[in-house]
Amino acid sequence: MRPFPIARVRREFPALAQSPNGRPRVFMDNPAGTQLPRRVIDAISNAMVGAASNYGGFFENSRNAEAIHARAHGAMADFVNARSPDEIVVAQSMTALTLHVSRSLGRRWAPGDEIIVTRMDHEGNVSPWLLLAEDLDLVVKWLPFNLDTWRIEPEDLRTLLGPRTRLLALNAASNLTGSINDVAALAALARSAGALTYVDAVQLAPHRPIDVQALGCDFLVCSSYKYFGPHLGVLWGRRQLLDELTAYKVRCASDEPPWKWETGTPQTELLAGLAACVDYHDWLGREVSDADSRRTRIEAAYHAATDHEAGLATRLIDGILAIPGTTVHGITDPDQVAGRVPTVSMTHARMSPPQVAQRLARQGVCVWSGHNYALEAVRHLGIDEATGVLRIGLVHYNTGEEVDATLAALERALT
Repeated sequence: MRPFPIARVRREFPALAQSPNGRPRVFMDNPAGTQLPRRVIDAISNAMVGAASNYGGFFENSRNAEAIHARAHGAMADFVNARSPDEIVVAQSMTALTLHVSRSLGRRWAPGDEIIVTRMDHEGNVSPWLLLAEDLDLVVKWLPFNLDTWRIEPEDLRTLLGPRTRLLALNAASNLTGSINDVAALAALARSAGALTYVDAVQLAPHRPIDVQALGCDFLVCSSYKYFGPHLGVLWGRRQLLDELTAYKVRCASDEPPWKWETGTPQTELLAGLAACVDYHDWLGREVSDADSRRTRIEAAYHAATDHEAGLATRLIDGILAIPGTTVHGITDPDQVAGRVPTVSMTHARMSPPQVAQRLARQGVCVWSGHNYALEAVRHLGIDEATGVLRIGLVHYNTGEEVDATLAALERALT
């Protein structure tokens, strides 16, 4: 593996060069959405010129739109290691996809059937199942995360599984604590009880390669704007399930996946950006390795990025903990940094997270505050859900200098 090419990486992202009032802008709000590489921006723009036509026509721009649709699904199949592009469904958002699939799954279930949701998840993987349970009189069981390990532990799941368990909905990584769950082990337990597993990988996807075949889940969702793409949600589902389940669609739409699941006219320009987003990961894999296939280059890109991010995360966490009155809600041991993504949430004994975020914004440091839709997580941690946490999130285009600038700004904000 070659050294991480941080200078070349940063040149790929036009937004990183912004310097309003002569002060470089530091993007540490990445868990809420990352900046875009030039190739993604160009792909979206080009599609709006050469493929802004509907599908099914006999003319060139319509054929261009169809080719973009096919390329985007093929690219995402490579990205998550799906067996076929037909297992990829693209829609407006992860939450929209989950609401759709939850309704389709609910047609198979009866009053008294059980679903398991976690205290760690984003509301996009909680509320759709709570709404379904309310409509169908299902039993909801809550799976906590361990406050010592910061993960969902298999022994806690075992106590909730039973003959009427139909679904486990869990996340791969927390958007609040950054903790990474052992999805493969948890999915195996659910499968042994005859239950399906629905995985929210939104926060994992910017930081680790995803292999749905290795995870053993039944559905996995992610959001491309979290990993350098446009605002879209992407779902992978087992082909048999996508075939068998009833999709909520208009009568004249195709009965074949992915079309039966993609309601309305596809957002062709954003699909072009989605394909280019995977091209970016492929490019980075070429920069850091001699891998000889698209999938292995994507994996190489992630391995190099993970190593780069780990050092930054340790530097950030150590710096925060050195500031009097701060608490980091998540793994802080540098020897366990592999068990988390570089999403770091903190609170301060004296100043509220929104106050700190506002003061950082005035210094050109972009961060987020609030419960970040991890409503059950802040409740589980005993944090005031009205103010939540201050969340500082890194990705691989960030630098050590930016971490130091953020810490210096944080110290000024807290004085």
